[in-house]
Amino acid sequence: MTPTNGAAAPEAVAEAALAPEVESDAFQRQVDDLVSKTDVLERRVNEVVDFYDGKKHGSGGRKGGRHGAYGRGMPDLMRQLGVILREITDDNDAWPFREPVDVVGLHLHDYYKIITKPMDFSTIQNKMEGKDVTTYKNVREIYADVRLIFANAMKYNDDENIVHLLAKSLLEKFEEKWRQFLPKVESEEKRQKEEESKGVLATNTSREAAIAKLAKDTDDELNQINKQLEELRKMVVHRCRKMTTDEKRKLGAGLCHLSPDDLNKALEIVAQDNPSFQTKAEEVDLDMDAQSETTLWRLKFFVREALERQANVASGKMDENAKRKREICNALAKTASKRIKKQP
Repeated sequence: MTPTNGAAAPEAVAEAALAPEVESDAFQRQVDDLVSKTDVLERRVNEVVDFYDGKKHGSGGRKGGRHGAYGRGMPDLMRQLGVILREITDDNDAWPFREPVDVVGLHLHDYYKIITKPMDFSTIQNKMEGKDVTTYKNVREIYADVRLIFANAMKYNDDENIVHLLAKSLLEKFEEKWRQFLPKVESEEKRQKEEESKGVLATNTSREAAIAKLAKDTDDELNQINKQLEELRKMVVHRCRKMTTDEKRKLGAGLCHLSPDDLNKALEIVAQDNPSFQTKAEEVDLDMDAQSETTLWRLKFFVREALERQANVASGKMDENAKRKREICNALAKTASKRIKKQP
C-alpha cells in the first residue's frame, strides 16, 4: 500500500528512527577496531625500539653465549686429557693424591683452615664422567683442578715433607705433558670462537632483517590507520550541523582566552585545511565565516578542552593560595594566643 499526501509508512518511520543508532554503532565498531590495531602496533614499535637500543649499547639482542661450552672437538680433547691424567695417577708417586685427604684418620685438625678448596684425582674423574654435582665445561678447568691438587699438597706440607716433594715432582711431569697438549687446546678454542662468531653474525643479521621488515610493516599500517582516522573525522564533521553565527562569535572569544601555546596549536588546526594561512605572522586575521565546517568544529572541540584545562590549573593554584593563607592565619592566631597567655 502506497502512502498518500505525505503520510509515511510505519516501516519507513521506524527505519528513519533507527538510522542514527545504526550509524552510531557502526562508527563505534570502527573506533574500537582502530584502538585494537593501535595496541598491537604499539607493542611492535616497542619491540623495534628495544632491539635498536640494545644494538646501540652493544648487547645486540644476544643473551648469554656458548663460551666454555662443549664444541664438537672438546669432548675429544677431554678424552685425550683423560689419557694424560691416567699416566699421572698410575705413577707410583701419585698415591697421596688419588683419593681425598683423610683429614679425620690423619688427625689433620687445621687442614680446612689452610686448604679452602680440597681436590684429588677421584673427584676430577667423577666430574669428568658426570658423576659429581658439577661437571667440566672445558679442558682448562680440568687443568686448573690438577694443579690445585699439587698446590694444596705443597701449601699444607713443609718443603722437606715427602708429600710436598712428590707433589712438586708430579706437577713438573704434568706441566710438561700439558705444554705438549696445549696447541691442540688452543686450536680447538680458536675454531670454536670462529664458529661462534659466524653463528652470532648470522643470527644477528637474520634478526635485524626481521626487525627492519617489522618496522616497515608497522609504518605502513600506521599510515593506513591515519587515513582511516582522517576518513572518520570527515564523516563525523560531515554529519554535524552547520555552526551558527552565535557559536562562531563565542568560538572567536574563546580563542582570545587561550594561552600562547594553545593559541598556536589552534592556528595550526586552521592551517591544516588552509595551507596559505600564516600562523607565524605578528598579527593574524582569522575570518570565521571563511573557515570550513570541519575546521570550525575541530577548533570548537580544541578550544573547549584547552579552556577547561586552563581552568583546572587556575583552580589548583587558587586552592594552594587559599591553603597557604589559612596556614599563615593559623600561625598568627597561635602567636597571638601565646602572647595573651603571657600577659599578667
